[in-house]
Amino acid sequence: MSEHPVHPVQPEHPEHPEHPEQPEPHVRSAPHEPRRNGGPEPEAIRFFGTTWVGHDRGYALRRVVVAASSLVTTVAACFVLRFAYEGLEIADVGAFVGVLVIAVFSVCGAIAFRRTWDGFQRRPADPAREESLRSVKTIGFIGALLAYFLRSLVEAPGEGLRRAEYETALVQYERRRGARAGNPAARSGGKGRKPKRT
Repeated sequence: MSEHPVHPVQPEHPEHPEHPEQPEPHVRSAPHEPRRNGGPEPEAIRFFGTTWVGHDRGYALRRVVVAASSLVTTVAACFVLRFAYEGLEIADVGAFVGVLVIAVFSVCGAIAFRRTWDGFQRRPADPAREESLRSVKTIGFIGALLAYFLRSLVEAPGEGLRRAEYETALVQYERRRGARAGNPAARSGGKGRKPKRT
């Protein structure tokens, strides 16, 4: 009986194919963002992004952190100003200069607080005037920090203004879309109409 050489059976699927199948990459879903196709987008707020729309993605925690940070910064700034005033007393510059420094910081702080607080509720009517007051608000930065702290206890600073604008924009967008949906000519733009046969 003759012996025939045994040939190894090749597997149908080799271990190392020429073009191995690559596993599908894991796509991480993006966080929830209020987004509409062609619709208005909510305006982001510093330190909050767009979390103010649905009060999600750490909105409450951000408010706590922002409020605490602004309060700590305000207290630290007050101590710095106190040390600066004591330095003036040590330098013996006179009572008039000391009173003048206190008056300047008090007035600038009040203006900065008022302007910052109003900015959370309405858009500035005169942007050029707001730009001219930037140096005043810089000197009275403690007032701006205090306004930021107090507003953070209620909402994200500027949330009410942006929410009103966003909701108004949504209503206007829905009305325009409804008008286009009820008017086929507006959707097609007047294209593709066949001439009437006479």
